[in-house]
Amino acid sequence: MRLRPPDPEYLKLLLPYGEVIQKLALAARKLILAEAPEASEFVYELYTIANHFAFTERPSDAFVFTTTHANWVNLGFNFGSQLPDPDGLLRGTGKWIRHVRIAQASDLKARRVRELVRAAMVQAERPSPEDKAAPPHTVVRTAQPARKRSLPRERRALAGDRRNRPT
Repeated sequence: MRLRPPDPEYLKLLLPYGEVIQKLALAARKLILAEAPEASEFVYELYTIANHFAFTERPSDAFVFTTTHANWVNLGFNFGSQLPDPDGLLRGTGKWIRHVRIAQASDLKARRVRELVRAAMVQAERPSPEDKAAPPHTVVRTAQPARKRSLPRERRALAGDRRNRPT
């Protein structure tokens, strides 16, 4: 089966990261979609680039995600604390979320990594039988530019104008 190519907007979001990290993020995406080609992607530009995969139209139903960092990519599991992890690959101490740090391509080749993705798929939310499953797709949400804030001097001038108004 041929995997769908990454969304061009996702590729643009990865550009600030080094080539090695870009390749790791794309390799992690490829591994996930090789196991779950029917999953949709929900990409978010936050302090990192987060790529969530779900079988429903709700990003909150994501069963696996990646986050891109300067020196590695995390392969995360929203219910990772519930996954079998005999080799102790999962990191994290939260109530639910766990991740595997991917710092080099060989980290993705570990058999147990693929098994974690498969186990997460078993637990994943699926569309109800009466809901028609949408075809897999990608949604990219980029950070909105911050509203331009006035400079401190401008704020002081405005405050002075308000103070000098007759009441």
